[in-house]
Amino acid sequence: MHESTLAHEIHEQPAAIERLLAAEAGAVADLARTLAQQQIRGVLIAARGTSDNAARYAQYLFGTALGLPVALAAPSLHTLYHAPMRYEHMLVIGISQSGQSPDICAVVADARSHGSPTLAITNIATSPLAAAAAHTIELHAGVERSIAATKTYTTQLAALALLVLSLAEDTAGLAELQRIPAAVAATLALDAQVAEVAAAEAGMLAGVTLGRGYNYATAWEIALKLKELTYVPIEAYSAADFQHGPIALVREDFPILAVVPQGAAAADMQALVERLHGLGARLIAISDRAEVLGLADHPLALPQPVAERFSPLTTIVAGQLFAMHLARARGLDPDAPRGLRKVTETR
Repeated sequence: MHESTLAHEIHEQPAAIERLLAAEAGAVADLARTLAQQQIRGVLIAARGTSDNAARYAQYLFGTALGLPVALAAPSLHTLYHAPMRYEHMLVIGISQSGQSPDICAVVADARSHGSPTLAITNIATSPLAAAAAHTIELHAGVERSIAATKTYTTQLAALALLVLSLAEDTAGLAELQRIPAAVAATLALDAQVAEVAAAEAGMLAGVTLGRGYNYATAWEIALKLKELTYVPIEAYSAADFQHGPIALVREDFPILAVVPQGAAAADMQALVERLHGLGARLIAISDRAEVLGLADHPLALPQPVAERFSPLTTIVAGQLFAMHLARARGLDPDAPRGLRKVTETR
């Protein structure tokens, strides 16, 4: 089979993350020293789509490493309602692979005009978003041709980790981050196994993705990729929220993809997986825990476990592969999802 553009870019991710870390580590260290002079008491992130899921990851990074709450912006307040927002003592970040969307740019530009520190995280250093912000972290992912974002997502995660660890002066964490490209490369070895799982699940009609903590973002991003590429209605939930009502969806053979790497969220996730197994759900597990993998109909064992705070960079790769192979198994072209284009400019 001819390799798709999407497949090429999924497999390019270790090199893309390496490029980002090599190119931006020094500049981000300087940025961290500059931001340390500000009286930052919280973070606001403006993003859409895949970048919004990177923002969910940032909520856990900033919270655990710096004790800073992270809010997700409502860009329509700026572009439709023209509300005078007060962002004093907040770091305002715009995340966008293209940096083109006017509503994301508006949040950052308004915040900057009122004196807030602003940062763009984008793959295009000459984009309107980069121009709107006082500071920029360029992703260095290279041109992303696939409509479904992959390498720009994982470089966004790496950029956020680089920023937060630099702000926290966490030298051990920064050293560990440098080893993440190798763990991402190891995860790509699941490709053939994931293709077999996708073939078995080609008739999937609906489903749920589950994660918690850092991998709440992963559950959302896998669900988005499945909707984009396979047109299967998939909903993402945290393990906690799912038990507050949505678990009523589960019946015999109901498909659930659970993301359960080691870490603080693992015990809670495992308990839910055990309950879902008892309810007869058809479980796909992305995990490095033998207890969870043993309960799954389709166990996808992460080849190289990493610290929980970095695990979204590896767990998402298994999810990307599943979405791509499920599209193929359903007779769809993963490079041409219907109704989508690479850059979406919302206002």
